[in-house]
Amino acid sequence: MFIAMNRFKIRPGKEEEFERIWRERDTHLDQVPGFKTFTLLRGPEGEDHTLYASHTIWNSRADFEAWTKSEAFRLAHKNAGDHSGVYLGHPNFEGFESVL
Repeated sequence: MFIAMNRFKIRPGKEEEFERIWRERDTHLDQVPGFKTFTLLRGPEGEDHTLYASHTIWNSRADFEAWTKSEAFRLAHKNAGDHSGVYLGHPNFEGFESVL
């Protein structure tokens, strides 16, 4: 199992917009081999941002990496730059392989 997470710092007051973007986006994940589940997590609020993390579970790292090179990935991310005012910087990726 492989877990892929992206941490996002969201500008204060933009949390509802960020959640709406994710709720309404067409991820194309349901047709991707090896994809298991997706969760969007809301974390603590700081002075200059609210922390969020996207959390996907895959059968393997290879399945995740294949998705990042696929047409489904390009379609899911085609409008990502349209919402730059919502984000405080770029997302921070973290990948984890299951050991137990």
